Amino acid sequence: MDWIPLVYVGGVTVLFFFWIYGIASFALDLKNKILPGLRQYWRGRKRRTAESEEEREREERERQLY
Repeated sequence: MDWIPLVYVGGVTVLFFFWIYGIASFALDLKNKILPGLRQYWRGRKRRTAESEEEREREERERQLY
């Protein structure tokens, strides 16, 4: 019956390893994939908004000229 505590400690150790691995993997995914993707999305939105604003102003100037 002395093997029960060993199996318990071994199982907890294995579960702890996978728990830590999951947290570390999530943090690295966040750092290397999700955050750069969000930054790129925000830059693209800002650029499209600026282009749209410039286009609207240009069309308004053209209407005023004619």
